[in-house]
Amino acid sequence: MVDGDNYIHNLLSDFIKDIKINQSDYLSCGNGSNLTCDDQWNPSRGLGQRSIGSDVFTYFTPVIFAVGITGNTISLLVFLTKNMRKLSASVYLAALSTADIMALIFYVLVEWIRKGIPVGSGQVTAPFLESNGVCQIILFMSYSFRFLSAWLVACFTLERYVGVCHPLKRKDVCNLRSSKRIVFFAMIVSFVIASFRPWLSEVLYVGPNNVPSCTRRLEHTYLSFIYDCIFVVCITFLPFLIITILNTLIIRKLIIRNKRHRQVKIITEESIIRLEFTIILITISVCFIAFNTPYAIVWFKHSLQISSMRMEDSVYVPTNQNLLIFTKTIFFLNYCINFFLYSITGAYFREELKMLFRYKSKVYQSYHKCPLPNSPATTPQSWVA
Repeated sequence: MVDGDNYIHNLLSDFIKDIKINQSDYLSCGNGSNLTCDDQWNPSRGLGQRSIGSDVFTYFTPVIFAVGITGNTISLLVFLTKNMRKLSASVYLAALSTADIMALIFYVLVEWIRKGIPVGSGQVTAPFLESNGVCQIILFMSYSFRFLSAWLVACFTLERYVGVCHPLKRKDVCNLRSSKRIVFFAMIVSFVIASFRPWLSEVLYVGPNNVPSCTRRLEHTYLSFIYDCIFVVCITFLPFLIITILNTLIIRKLIIRNKRHRQVKIITEESIIRLEFTIILITISVCFIAFNTPYAIVWFKHSLQISSMRMEDSVYVPTNQNLLIFTKTIFFLNYCINFFLYSITGAYFREELKMLFRYKSKVYQSYHKCPLPNSPATTPQSWVA
């Protein structure tokens, strides 16, 4: 039994040692991203060996950033208008817009600066990003708001589920006060979970040119890998499972309710509002799943492959690298697409958007298309019911 324990201990030690060798031999496995081992590539290096994935990342990422910042800022302003900010649904969507803006700044922009801007071999684009202190702050902000963005969608889905499938509990759960509490709780959880990442990271000088790199600590290599695997599950597969199950139940309930309303010929403004916000939620959920899942699968396969390599077998796999870069760029779309989804599926959002640019006009002062709390036509809860 003792010999068996020693064998397992030695095997685990060799595995960790191999990971450390691979990490020091290349740039790093972490390099400021939310997912480890996706920075084995750098599109700005080896310009003669550029791939389609590298070109998409280099030229498409700035567009994603610019569109995302603009769209999310406008969305945030819309959800904070007089009519919209009194609705519980707006609390989630305003928080989601804020989280996406922060993720664009601390994740998408930083990743593009590090890997998308061409630089010479053995150089870094922005040395201040690769310094202790800045490195840890960026990682904390990046992890926090990406986790928050994913779980705000899940929380909004849960509230919609309660509003649609359990209408008797709607007043207790689907109200402004409860929405603020849930968003605040989600923020605290995201900050606590992200606080581990800076502790596991530091700036190391790697490669023959001693290039500074914000990466995971060598003594915590295995722990960092486990942490990032758990983080991936928390921001992709777990929300995916929750969102899919709840949306299925929501759609089933709405189909049954629609048939009943058609039979009695009941079509009210309240039911239209409910349906509109349901469509918005389902559209956001579908896009969340579509943009997250490919990158999560490719990353997991790639990181396992890299971590299991020994130094003599550690070579680039161009096909996997190209696919990893491409799916990561698609993943970035998560943070810029919501404004277009709101505009396409939300008639009330479009009306408020028009009024936003005519705020001082008399039209806006008398505009009450979006029902207020004491409106006889409907209630704020009906927007998320």
